[in-house]
Amino acid sequence: MSYFSFLRDNARWLSASYLMAVFSGFGQTFFISLSAGSLRAEFSLSHGDIGLLYMFATLGSALTLPYVGKSLDHFPVQRIAAVVMVGLALFCVLMANTTSVWMIFVAFYGLRLCGQGMMTHTAITASGRWFSAQRGRAVSIATMGFPTAEALFPICFVALSGLFGWRGAWTVSALVLIVVSMPVILTLLAKDRVPSAKEVAEKGPEGRQWTRPEVLRDPRFWLVSFGVNAPAFIGTAIFFHQVYLVELRGWSLEVFASAFVIMALGVVCAALVIGPLIDRYSARQLLPFTLLPLTIACAVLAFFHAPAAAFVFLGLVGISNGFNGTLVGALWPEVYGTTNMGAIRSVAFAFMVFASAAGPGLMGWLIDLGISFDLQIMAAGLYCIAFCGVLAIMAKAYRPERAAI
Repeated sequence: MSYFSFLRDNARWLSASYLMAVFSGFGQTFFISLSAGSLRAEFSLSHGDIGLLYMFATLGSALTLPYVGKSLDHFPVQRIAAVVMVGLALFCVLMANTTSVWMIFVAFYGLRLCGQGMMTHTAITASGRWFSAQRGRAVSIATMGFPTAEALFPICFVALSGLFGWRGAWTVSALVLIVVSMPVILTLLAKDRVPSAKEVAEKGPEGRQWTRPEVLRDPRFWLVSFGVNAPAFIGTAIFFHQVYLVELRGWSLEVFASAFVIMALGVVCAALVIGPLIDRYSARQLLPFTLLPLTIACAVLAFFHAPAAAFVFLGLVGISNGFNGTLVGALWPEVYGTTNMGAIRSVAFAFMVFASAAGPGLMGWLIDLGISFDLQIMAAGLYCIAFCGVLAIMAKAYRPERAAI
């Protein structure tokens, strides 16, 4: 099947997964962090305070996700998507009306659980389950929803904040979710997709269908998770403290926000390339290369302080996110099967959410201690280099015969 035939024949489901990824942006760090400066000023919070608040709220989201995420194994995608979008809109409204620190915490928790957590989990898990022979391409298309949000949402938030204030921008976000995204996405999801017999035959047998307890006892799962979640840990930490970064570098927030367009282009280009490569070679064989772009990105941000470095850094982060997000979305069904993927991926995604929670809190604490920002970024780059080697070993450990017993 040609790429364009694939798009044409499956436009309904590909569009649904893509749009769920787009509107998860309201719960992603790059969007929430744009309010961090206003929250710190209004509630007299330090960088460490707001970072720890965000960390604990996101940790709460990570602990909740394995329980609610397995619902995808038992209920239609349309019903899950409807509940999640209503919840996300309500927490946007809560953020717009925060009057105390505890309300900020609850808003952070809800935005992370419904947006970054369940919207993303639903989009990627559904794509991996709907498609068999073309799984890499399907997940890559869903992944492109994230750069769309990264390119548009920060600029829109800055513009809306200028017109209505930061609280008004969150109110508009809730309206967009209810009035625009829900009707379109639920219409697209009215019909579920089941892989055809021909597709399954082309892909070959799925092999062993792992249960969640079996996966949790597999040490390879945990070692790979520590590697593939490095972008969540590092990227979320930097994005959450982007106001501090631009102040430190002497850049403007508008310039940094505009650089997200380059990041979005990087994600799209990487996803378009990696999807067909996964279908041809397998996610397992490409696993060792997933952290290379982020390693270079850390070096650029640590050693180059000119405004152009923001564009190069975000471009490389975009390539890393496109590569990593597509690969991980295809890897877990490839090695553990699709039967229990909602439950399995909810744990894997909770691990990712945990990583994204730890990053802002740790970096904010280190900033308050006076630890050099550049030193922190260099340490992150060294972590990526180390886990390139670990993932190469794990790629060999995931031999086809072991994953399809």
